[in-house]
Amino acid sequence: MLPAHIVTGQKHKSDNEANSRASWNTPRSDSRSGLSYGSRMALSFALTSLMTVLILVCVIMVVWGSAFSEYTRANVIDLAKLTSEKLADSYEQDGEWTVDTLYAIAQSSSISDDIGLQVLDAEGTILYDDTWPVASVAADVKKSEAEPVPDTGSAEEGSVVATDQGSAGQAAATSAEGSATAAEEDEPKIKFDRHGLISTAPTDEEGAITEPITTSDGKVVGKVRLWVLGSDVLLTKTDTAFREKTIDAMFLAAAIAVAISVMIGLFVSRMLTNPIRRITGTAKQIRDGDLSARTNMRGDDEIDQLGETFDEMATSLEKDLKHERRLTSDVAHELRTPLMAMLATVEAMQDGVYPTDNEHLETVASETRRLARLVQQMLDLSRMENHTAPMNIEAVDMVELVRGIVNAQEPLFHERDLRLRFADETQGKMPFIKVDPDMITQCVINLMSNAMRYTPEGGWVIVTVGLDRKHLTISVSDTGIGIAKEDLSRIFGRFWRADASRAREAGGLGVGLAVTKQIVERHHGFISVESELEKGTTFTIHLPREQQQQPSSTTIER
Repeated sequence: MLPAHIVTGQKHKSDNEANSRASWNTPRSDSRSGLSYGSRMALSFALTSLMTVLILVCVIMVVWGSAFSEYTRANVIDLAKLTSEKLADSYEQDGEWTVDTLYAIAQSSSISDDIGLQVLDAEGTILYDDTWPVASVAADVKKSEAEPVPDTGSAEEGSVVATDQGSAGQAAATSAEGSATAAEEDEPKIKFDRHGLISTAPTDEEGAITEPITTSDGKVVGKVRLWVLGSDVLLTKTDTAFREKTIDAMFLAAAIAVAISVMIGLFVSRMLTNPIRRITGTAKQIRDGDLSARTNMRGDDEIDQLGETFDEMATSLEKDLKHERRLTSDVAHELRTPLMAMLATVEAMQDGVYPTDNEHLETVASETRRLARLVQQMLDLSRMENHTAPMNIEAVDMVELVRGIVNAQEPLFHERDLRLRFADETQGKMPFIKVDPDMITQCVINLMSNAMRYTPEGGWVIVTVGLDRKHLTISVSDTGIGIAKEDLSRIFGRFWRADASRAREAGGLGVGLAVTKQIVERHHGFISVESELEKGTTFTIHLPREQQQQPSSTTIER
């Protein structure tokens, strides 16, 4: 039995703790092993070309090879017909197969070294065959007729046998026997050696062409068979050489096509990778902190559009980063000002410089409320952007809601010597829509607060509720300083202010319009802006009269 073992006072790592390790590294260098995109594209071109050429060569070899075989076979057929006609003419002249005919056969078969010839009579007896080792005996027989023979009976008997049998081989054999007899008895002048007459000519239809020998009266007196020596497909040496040269030319063309494909692949890959390299280089510059880097690519193709989109993204990123940097500065200033004021007031009261009375305590409370308002607006914006703020949707009479907001804000406008007016342009129609009344109230107050800050004393601010075919509109118009045309597209950005110092003095934090935009979009609406410098600005909230499934995120400039 194994002894028990226990350790106290030692903490073991749990599985979650053991698996919670993480790692991170700085951006690695750009030198990486492996084939580049251009090399892979050139290789792809080469492989594609090679596969195409191989398939093409295979198809051509099959189709062209079949056609070429048919062509060479047709040539042999034509030659067989021509030979058959010549043999038929010779037969008609002699009336039978004679030695002269055999001599003519021997002469015709020696014309081509590649073509084999075989002649058969009507009974199928072989008269002549190029595969016989004594194929030239017939020619010797022709020569022997011109020489005197002592024993005429024996020689004539051999000739007659050759004529009656109709076979050059039999004639040669009979003549050889007659010559042997004559040599024994009367010592003749001509002798024929004995040979084994075995034919090795092909007999199948693919390896040989057989053509009947037909006389002018239609009588078949024999057959002629042609084949190509040393070939089973009726290809002569010339045909074989032509086919080999053609195949070599195809492979040479394939090699040239692959080489051209590689060059084209390299050229095309450079055309494609050069703009990609430019985009990559620009991205690295931005990564390294140069936010002004741009590709400056323009065009209609997909890569140029990618470059343009990348530049737009870089521009937007640069603006956002600048806004965030300004946000850090603004928030630090907004926090620093009330904190310093509070600190100075508290220290003065502690040192006895200021009395601890309601006036100085109100100063501290006022700065505290300002800090709370700043933090709350930042929190509201974060919740709206993350869609975490709850919405309490209910049917609301927008005329009464906006009218109540205007009445509540009127004392503030009066203190600044501004004239505030409410206008109902719904023409008595029921302006009920489903919204979150608290959020819409915040939107209207934000727009009215902006109008109050940037409208000089004695100016007008008009709040209007109206209807169109699809939307209920809430407009806030002022006679203030207006907004520059180039700033209209940026006014809904977070912490954006056209005049930061003036806005700060007026109490603005630069998040009101961003919050308003998020609220309106969560209600599936949009905001339009009309402005002219030194004449005023009109913000219009468009809320759908019927709730839509997809939110709209469009800000319209006019």
